[in-house]
Amino acid sequence: MEVVLITGGTGLVGGHLTKLLKHEGFAVRHLSRNPKPDAAVPTFAWDIGKGNVDPKALENVDHIIHLSGAGIADERWSEERLKVLYASRVDSGMLLLRALEKTGAWPKTFISASGINYYGAVTSEHVFTENDPPANDTVGKLTQAWEEAADAWAAHTRVVKLRTSVVLAREGGALTKLAAPARWGLSAPLGSGKQWMPWVHIDDLSAVYVHALRDREMNGSYNVAAPEAVQNRDFMRALAQVFHKPFFAPNVPGFAIRAILGEPANLILEGSRASNTKLAQSGFAFRFPKLGEALGDLLQ
Repeated sequence: MEVVLITGGTGLVGGHLTKLLKHEGFAVRHLSRNPKPDAAVPTFAWDIGKGNVDPKALENVDHIIHLSGAGIADERWSEERLKVLYASRVDSGMLLLRALEKTGAWPKTFISASGINYYGAVTSEHVFTENDPPANDTVGKLTQAWEEAADAWAAHTRVVKLRTSVVLAREGGALTKLAAPARWGLSAPLGSGKQWMPWVHIDDLSAVYVHALRDREMNGSYNVAAPEAVQNRDFMRALAQVFHKPFFAPNVPGFAIRAILGEPANLILEGSRASNTKLAQSGFAFRFPKLGEALGDLLQ
């Protein structure tokens, strides 16, 4: 039985992925600040700030999945908040790398989460592919550093970076926030409503991770976005339809969203399409390729 070590395993994606991996016959371990080595999913201690990792977590590990990362839009991007965002993504990956350098027992695979905002918070008609360069804005620089930390593993093992779009899940994340007003017939486009919203159902995202574990030909970066590209106004209209509510509310002004969120508002008010051709060419097929099907599964 192959052993998978997950950072950020208790988060939204980590929880779903853990269940799927166990169902598929993998043994799963987590790294956490709150160790529970005797739990159903053995959880070992690490402390990114102090640079500590329980060496028992790394024993006989076949694959590492790096999901660790503080919520990117949870708070305004002060200097201190940006330090937290970088540390949770970049420093954490490098901490694991240094820990394994001491043992020399490298896993077969290192898979790192990444963000579709690697290409920046920008609205354009360009469909971004994995060959496009990173953006020079705040989120682009953060995501580039995140991926560079993953690339540091390439001298020792196979590295896959999954540039993830908006994750749709019933338990949390963006969908629960967007669905709340829609349930009351208050769904409305955000800002111009013309920004593109690459998205993925959480079950498909979890399946992509398992696919990347098993397909030894996968290397480098992959955009993870469902085939159906929608703009924000279409997404919000689809939400209204799921709840059988009207869709006539005026657009929520962009300046109001920026006043509340600060610079992270750009992640909501801007967005472009991303090609999933490279992922499809690896043989992955989405279970939820259409937005209506995904929303129906999660909200009805």
